[in-house]
Amino acid sequence: MKTVQQILNTKPVQIYSVTPTTSVLDALKMMTEKNISALVIMDKESLLGIFTERDYARKIILQGKSSKDTPISEAMTQSPITVSPTDSIDLCMQIMTEKHIRHLPVVKDNTACGMVSIGDVVKFIIADQKQTISQLESYISS
Repeated sequence: MKTVQQILNTKPVQIYSVTPTTSVLDALKMMTEKNISALVIMDKESLLGIFTERDYARKIILQGKSSKDTPISEAMTQSPITVSPTDSIDLCMQIMTEKHIRHLPVVKDNTACGMVSIGDVVKFIIADQKQTISQLESYISS
């Protein structure tokens, strides 16, 4: 069984976060600087929520709110669905498909330790399938 930790091992050990009082505009600036599409909202060690480009579109732009004057706490998705490093990649795919979400914070010992995106999951699955195919071809030709 392939695990979330195996995906995390292929990524930089960086989780980008902001506090609940950060403005939506500052969060968007960070997302642009880091070339990411989701941030976690933290209060010290506690995961409070997640903020994605989808949250921005639905909770700020379409509501006519000001990015500069709105704290991220008003736009974030509270109590996000999370996974642990020991969870399977299949579970991630199932959650993302059923819940129509693209990002899953990874939590270990009640602390956010990473983020897994749908792109990470698909990339990992494709690489794993290529390796399996290569091994099967090698087995068949020997």
